[in-house]
Amino acid sequence: MSAPASMNPTADALNANLRAVESTIAEAARAAGRAPADITLIAVSKTHPAETVRAAYAAGCRHFGENYVDEAVQKIGALRDLHATWHYIGSIQTNKTRPIAEHFDWVHTVDRARVAERLSAQRSGDRALDICLQVNIDRDPRKSGVDPDAAATLLTTVRALPNLRLRGLMAILDPTAEPLASYRRLRDLFEHLRPLAPGPWDTLSMGMSDDFPVAIAAGATHIRVGTAVFGARSRAAIGPNEAARNLE
Repeated sequence: MSAPASMNPTADALNANLRAVESTIAEAARAAGRAPADITLIAVSKTHPAETVRAAYAAGCRHFGENYVDEAVQKIGALRDLHATWHYIGSIQTNKTRPIAEHFDWVHTVDRARVAERLSAQRSGDRALDICLQVNIDRDPRKSGVDPDAAATLLTTVRALPNLRLRGLMAILDPTAEPLASYRRLRDLFEHLRPLAPGPWDTLSMGMSDDFPVAIAAGATHIRVGTAVFGARSRAAIGPNEAARNLE
């Protein structure tokens, strides 16, 4: 799927936006008794062209999140000279697992065994693909994600796959949910599942532009921020099915 064009910020605007986000991260982390360095900012670059991502890299971003596979693969190829880390944060169609497995460093949206099995089978090279399980923490019928009660079963399946490295949990909230309560439930589930998880169980991917300080207070290790870094996307770039709470 190719994404529509998006409005693109100037280099000065990117620098200013990024410094403001970093300052907010630091303030939220200190308020929660945490170190700002423990929070990874994923700049959500979907709909923005490669030259804008390059400018964001020059401004200090190192982690980028993409939702649209075809767009992302072209962008990653154009930016292969950068030492960037690429996170897939969109919904996963089974016919798109191969390019995701081949081009991304992380996948945050694994919500069913079939997808995990295909990603593992199609991953090549010496480095495992870092994986988060997407949990429908609010049980919102409009959202993807494994039901919280089924997360342990999915974890048990994924941990046995040879080319995946299970890191933690991810959630996108119901737009009507109270964020702090939902994020705390995800953190509690993360701790509940810890005894079942192999290796580094260290990632809570939660929080977007409108609520990432709340997510940090609840224990987020990775926040997915697009609008606050790149500026507001055009209405055409947003698309009809993305609710306001879900605009990174």
